[in-house]
Amino acid sequence: MGVALMLALAPLLAQPESASANQDDHRLQLGKTTEAMVIDGKLIEDTWKSADTAKDFWQKSPRDDIRAEQRTEAKVAYDDVFLYVAAICYDTGAHIIPTLKRDEYWDGDGFSVILDPVNRATSGFFFGTNPLGVQTEALLAGGSGDGNWSDQWDNRWFVETAQFDDHWTVEMAIPFKSLRYESGTANWGINFMRKNSKLNQLDTWAPVPLQFWPIDLGYTGLLEWDTAPEATGSNMAIVPYVSTSTSRDFASVNPADRSFSAGLDAKIAVSSALNLDLTVNPDFSQVEVDQQITNLTRFNIFLPERRTFFLENSDIFSRIGFPSIQPFFSRRLGLDREGRAVPIVFGARLTGNATKTTRVGLLNVLQNGLADQPAQNVTAAAVSQRVFNRSRLQALFVNRQGFRKGDAIADDYGRNLSFKFNYLNKEGSVEFWSGAHRSFKPGISTDQYFFENGVGYQGKRFSILFDHIYLGDNYFADVGFINQVENYDAELDTVVRLGYHLMYLPIEYRWISSTSSKLNSHGPEYLSVLNLDPQGKFVEHQKSISYGFNFKNSSQLQFGYEHTGTDLRFPFSFTDGQPLPRDRYRYGQASMEYGSDERKLFQFEIGVAMGSFYNGTIRSANLNLAYRRQPWGNFGVLLEYNRLSFPEPYGSTTLYAVSPRIEISFNRNLFWTTYVQYNTQADNLNINSRIQWRFAPMSDVFLVYTDNYSIETFGAKNRAIVLKASYWFVR
Repeated sequence: MGVALMLALAPLLAQPESASANQDDHRLQLGKTTEAMVIDGKLIEDTWKSADTAKDFWQKSPRDDIRAEQRTEAKVAYDDVFLYVAAICYDTGAHIIPTLKRDEYWDGDGFSVILDPVNRATSGFFFGTNPLGVQTEALLAGGSGDGNWSDQWDNRWFVETAQFDDHWTVEMAIPFKSLRYESGTANWGINFMRKNSKLNQLDTWAPVPLQFWPIDLGYTGLLEWDTAPEATGSNMAIVPYVSTSTSRDFASVNPADRSFSAGLDAKIAVSSALNLDLTVNPDFSQVEVDQQITNLTRFNIFLPERRTFFLENSDIFSRIGFPSIQPFFSRRLGLDREGRAVPIVFGARLTGNATKTTRVGLLNVLQNGLADQPAQNVTAAAVSQRVFNRSRLQALFVNRQGFRKGDAIADDYGRNLSFKFNYLNKEGSVEFWSGAHRSFKPGISTDQYFFENGVGYQGKRFSILFDHIYLGDNYFADVGFINQVENYDAELDTVVRLGYHLMYLPIEYRWISSTSSKLNSHGPEYLSVLNLDPQGKFVEHQKSISYGFNFKNSSQLQFGYEHTGTDLRFPFSFTDGQPLPRDRYRYGQASMEYGSDERKLFQFEIGVAMGSFYNGTIRSANLNLAYRRQPWGNFGVLLEYNRLSFPEPYGSTTLYAVSPRIEISFNRNLFWTTYVQYNTQADNLNINSRIQWRFAPMSDVFLVYTDNYSIETFGAKNRAIVLKASYWFVR
């Protein structure tokens, strides 16, 4: 009832003013140029001599209360086709440039622009580069966490740089057709960011408090157009592809399978702020392989979405849930529960800003069936209404419907309906949220609900959050992700669904040093995660305390201790021995982690942990070694060791994971990556080698080789080689 009332009042609550706290005193005038701009990084055009200049940057980290140590100047201009951005980054000495590979911005020196074309702190764009002109573009969502950044998004834009004795320069040209904005909007949010890795400092033009990401759209300055930009007119990109592959499943008696496929993607601007994406017979063979993770829990793990078609504006579908409970999770499309690929026939996605305060998302995907599974049609519809400056009301509906021979199967469906209100104050420091969710499945009429209520405060030194989740036994998300609801009973070899109450409480305090020559900050963190069954009976409680140090040379050190109490309701085994019996267990581990100076050519991270684990013991160690042959090569290896020992007859096991990785950048458009993963828990050795050649803007040729072997027998499981080419046509 309360959510319905808020939705009804949404138009009255929407406020027209900017959500940014900086726009009164950080303004940049934008004028139109009639000059032919040459994007070469040299800034010799008369346009740059007369353009308004953003200067006097603030340090963002390790402190946010002083001016930047290195001077940066940024300018902006436009014509009928492009938004131009220029920068002068004063600096001396060699730069830190880890790679020539795209979308690798944060580990070296760099400059970037952050744009909020709607100026409502709900969605935006990031365009960044390093001193050698390597591109990174990303979609931004309102807020400041990791979920507000998606660098898997790709689009057309251009950048060149030039280097001089005491500075380096940047020149960008961003097509209006690559942006989503409201035509006639004369005020945009804008910020500039400078990353100086040699000093381990990050600077912004409009100041951003230390506790927030520099990409936070709530702290942009104001870009004032001399004339509000109009719609771009015809705006369409067609991206056809062709692919040929050879694959073999060695468990089958069938010979190698050779195939040829073709399909296309299309991006159509319905308006300057609303985009329609279409895909026909999509192929995701070029997507980077998932990292194999050693799982020491009793439940499944969450892996991120990497497929480009599902990423633009994906936050409107995903942010309505809790991180471990998602009513909609796009990785469930095109894959079944066993991880087998399911061909997608067609997909359509309409996303963007319907008005200045309303974002919408509509997704429909049709996927073929397999021999033992019917075809599926999935629809997701979402709306996010901005209220109270930076707050939002959200609604989501998801429908999965099974089909056989073109007819809907009456009892094969799953539906979800979600509402959520999220309050965020103008500074972004105080947050409150409340959500109500229900699922619909044939034959189920009880315990179909999922509720969430929480509050959080994020300050410069102190932060705290409390979140309470209630999940009913029969809340399903057929096209989503729900953790901890499916409990495996090793004795009966069956899965039992059990809902729960979850209470999540992290607390953090940081002392920030302004006088130490070595230390930036240090302080403790506490985390409590309490799990009760729907009747309030104890299930599990994890409590951890840690103390961390962040040093000026970018190294980090942390000590910690975690204690867990578990009421094991079903027998479960981590080894080949007899399953652990139902019982109440108390156990804990001490840990230490250290990460070396990230600026060095050779760097490492090491972590060790040891202690009790259920009725046994655990000893863990991991070592991540990396060497940078700047700027063309990155070489590394991740080593993991876990030794679990239980009293007889529950067995013992040693789990190893070894993951070497080689990345070679021949230039800014040709890359070779080889990733090997040896994982004894998964009994799998995977080799994935990928060559990417970007022969034209947004147009690629991929050659991908993948091979999987059993570790125990070292027998081949499957093998494939794929050649794929795509080309981006723009109208």
